[in-house]
Amino acid sequence: MNWAQLLSNKRLGQEELHIDRKDDRTEFKRDYDRLIFSAPFRRLQNKTQVFPLPGSVFVHNRLTHSLEVASVGRSLGDDVARLLLDKHPELADTHLSEIGSIVSAACLAHDMGNPPFGHSGERAIASYFKEGNGQQYRVLMNDEEWADVTHFDGNANAFRLLTHTFKGRRPGGFVMTYATLAAIVKYPWPAIQCGKKPKFGFFQQEKESYRRIAEELGLQPTADSAKGMRHPLVYLVEAADDICYEIMDIEDAHKLRLLTTEETKQLLFSLIPQDHHARAHAIFEHVTDTNEQIVYLRSSAIGTLERECVRTFVEHEQEILDGKFTGSLVDHISSNVREAYERCQKVSVQKIYRSKDVLDIELAGYRIISQLIDLFTDAAMYPEKEYSKLLLARVSSQYEVDAPEPYSRIMAVLDYLSGMTDVFALDLYRKINGESLPMI
Repeated sequence: MNWAQLLSNKRLGQEELHIDRKDDRTEFKRDYDRLIFSAPFRRLQNKTQVFPLPGSVFVHNRLTHSLEVASVGRSLGDDVARLLLDKHPELADTHLSEIGSIVSAACLAHDMGNPPFGHSGERAIASYFKEGNGQQYRVLMNDEEWADVTHFDGNANAFRLLTHTFKGRRPGGFVMTYATLAAIVKYPWPAIQCGKKPKFGFFQQEKESYRRIAEELGLQPTADSAKGMRHPLVYLVEAADDICYEIMDIEDAHKLRLLTTEETKQLLFSLIPQDHHARAHAIFEHVTDTNEQIVYLRSSAIGTLERECVRTFVEHEQEILDGKFTGSLVDHISSNVREAYERCQKVSVQKIYRSKDVLDIELAGYRIISQLIDLFTDAAMYPEKEYSKLLLARVSSQYEVDAPEPYSRIMAVLDYLSGMTDVFALDLYRKINGESLPMI
């Protein structure tokens, strides 16, 4: 792989209309703006990140998480671009200086395909086909199509949302640049090749779009693998996500009193270089508000991890370009920082992700999504039923639930369900079960 080819600003769906615009807003900045003003991005404000949507204490949702990831991603990209241009001055005429813009746009989009209720929603969809009523549709699909629905994943769904030509919409979906689209595909292979880890990058209906992008950017399979190579900027998008969800979940857990102030400070201090500890304690002599102290430590921890990931990326640049780099950037940072990060992960699993509130929202989300997918899939497959007609009347015309192929109908149902917010899904669930009626 080479940077000049990897950073193409060609747009999916407008390849023949490629325009070199004469203004200060680059094509990659246009990607960012296109996402931030989109309805699917706005809907992230009512989708669960980890904790239930806010009550009296405001915690992160998918929207605030995505904005923070985009901010960290821009810092990672800008710092990497600066160091790479120093290292490779001959690349000054490429789009290398735009890495920060590409990464920040990809970070905005990375969670846009997630269904309601986060990972619980993903599991409910996959399980419906693996072990629920959806097993009856196995005979109607080929192996590749069946792998798509039984391994349903929000990452692949984000690529679909951005690239699929929905009914009545323009070709190319969001018509994003090739570089931005490639930067969100963490797992550049189809579901049929995902193996034991149920992660993949694109559904069968978007396979041709990804192939076109991969060929244009030079993301060819390595000699010993049929799977394609990750775009190098995927590592920066992944690092921004890793940094934000781990550190921000700890801050949220402190607000919700799942972690004590002392536990929180210990975890965050462990991520900060020892020579910065004295400065933090000096600041705390004047800043006595506990929440502000946590904010300072959180900011310092993110800064440390960001610098470590930048250094790691630049040091391993050639391995990454050769498709030989393994693991994530966080896996390769300095041992003391990595060990501190892993301690944070361990505490998060024990005290956050298995907390009662988090488990309750996962249980509720699983039940809601399971029933909705059962009802709407049955309606799409048997549209002649009277109840099916009522249900399908609720589905937007952009989703082709009347497509001739069973796989296409089911994918249209999944498009409809995954686009819902938590609040919308819960409201629809209650209405269908007669627990809530519109005010007359």
